[in-house]
Amino acid sequence: MARLETNRSGELEVFVRVIELGGFSAAARVFGMTPSAVSKLVTRLEQRLGVRLVNRSTRQFQLTPEGCAFYERGVRILADLDEAERCASEHTAPRGRLRVNANVPFGHHFLLPLAPEFLERHPDVTLDIVLTDEVVDILEQRTDVAVRAGPLKSSNLVARRLGVTRMVIVGAPRYLTRHGTPARPEELLAHNRLGANYVRARPGWPLRYENEDIVLPVTGSAQASDGEALRHLALAGLGLARLAAFQVRDDIATGRLLPVLEDCNPGDVEEVHAVYVGQGGYLPLRVRAFLDFLAAMVDIGRI
Repeated sequence: MARLETNRSGELEVFVRVIELGGFSAAARVFGMTPSAVSKLVTRLEQRLGVRLVNRSTRQFQLTPEGCAFYERGVRILADLDEAERCASEHTAPRGRLRVNANVPFGHHFLLPLAPEFLERHPDVTLDIVLTDEVVDILEQRTDVAVRAGPLKSSNLVARRLGVTRMVIVGAPRYLTRHGTPARPEELLAHNRLGANYVRARPGWPLRYENEDIVLPVTGSAQASDGEALRHLALAGLGLARLAAFQVRDDIATGRLLPVLEDCNPGDVEEVHAVYVGQGGYLPLRVRAFLDFLAAMVDIGRI
């Protein structure tokens, strides 16, 4: 009878999240619990099983061999349970609040234009969209999916690649008419080079000239907190900007912006990923539907 009264699947899910997220505090934020409550739950689980799953210290914890085996089986069990529920409710539509964090360029060029179609397909989902070029802690912000550009730091998050984009220096025709079009990297020193003021911004513009790699410092009369703001400053004729190609492909096609020094473009690229918490394939249906939608609809690589 005690086995029936114990919420074993709930205990298992909490334990798996503790391991995947690297601690009691992170798991507590996900489940809306206190760290002490999560710790006590793991202790009760150990007492019921009669084995120690985790060796604790003041700064870290480490899985025991029994804990490793229990975690690996637990991930498979939760994935099987999730699959069983999906099969039993395969005609049930995704529902609930979906909080999405994205960098500003991706938000303006993909997420916001695609949002109406996603919601039309899934009317029981409510989108909560936050756009920022700062990297946020998706656990602290209670974010389901975050879209990030550039190299990913090692973490317990799962990443799904959405595409890759090269970078390009651009300027408005009226700016280039007034100040001239640079033909060599050193000529950029006489131009207004617009830069970003967020923490992860690159310190300079990489270029390649006569088989030599160059990094040109970014100094200009204006900085901005996101790539889309830099695009608008470039469109206004204030100066040159180095932006993701997907941001400016329509501007280049219509002549609103012109590529500069493409012969010196080193060909560096930025990968774009959707990151989320969900090791072991254990994902809410609304999150899975959104990830599949982005992978099918987003076309980052086209120049």
